Amino acid sequence: MSSPDLPAAPVRSPFPDSDYPAAPYPGARPGFSFVHLDGVGRALTPDSSVPSGWRVSGDGPDGGCLDDWLAERGAAPMRGRQLVLAYGSNACPSKITWLRTELGLSGPVVVLTARCTGLSAVWAAGLRVHDGQRPAVLVAAPGVVEEHALWFATPEQRRVLDRCEGRGVRYRLVHLHGDERVRLADGSEPRRVLAYAAAGPQRAPLLVDGRPVRCLDVDQLAARALLGTPSDGDGLVCTEITGEPDW
Repeated sequence: MSSPDLPAAPVRSPFPDSDYPAAPYPGARPGFSFVHLDGVGRALTPDSSVPSGWRVSGDGPDGGCLDDWLAERGAAPMRGRQLVLAYGSNACPSKITWLRTELGLSGPVVVLTARCTGLSAVWAAGLRVHDGQRPAVLVAAPGVVEEHALWFATPEQRRVLDRCEGRGVRYRLVHLHGDERVRLADGSEPRRVLAYAAAGPQRAPLLVDGRPVRCLDVDQLAARALLGTPSDGDGLVCTEITGEPDW
């Protein structure tokens, strides 16, 4: 059942990557949950009557169970996948296709909208080397509510994200276990949520007049011109994951 306080967004399903371009960073993202494969996304809607809890839209008159849709494509079911917070470009369908082309990402990618309380995506201190754009980084933000997404990733897909995010150099893979809340459209609030947090000064939150700058408040063009200093912390209550998550 859908949560009553998560507003519905207009849905086109299936949809092509071109509906959601990657430039400028962080790219455009659907305002709804989706599964992505071969440059095409299909909307997902919560439904507690099916085993996965989710139906695939645009796949038959009533939509089918997501687990069945995944199985038909030789992919793992929802249960047992790793939940990774996507607060920057990783919720953009065109970026997902880039991950396939450039880093060998394979299989259907499941991306569920997530209302995050106590977390915020802010601009990082350093610019990306390859295009000069300013990336996002995660901070604790008590009382703040933002809409982001969760990848339900296979271990192989998460390892592709590790490579993309420069795990251990630019970002750390962490398990969030503070007071933050991550709520899905079905009303559930998963606790085993992974995220990529800053690993050094280049990806530390940028402080302007002593405060981080939310990505929601300043677009990429203005963010590139910001002047400030790297923060010495992000406020997250988390544990860095070494190796593979043990769940």
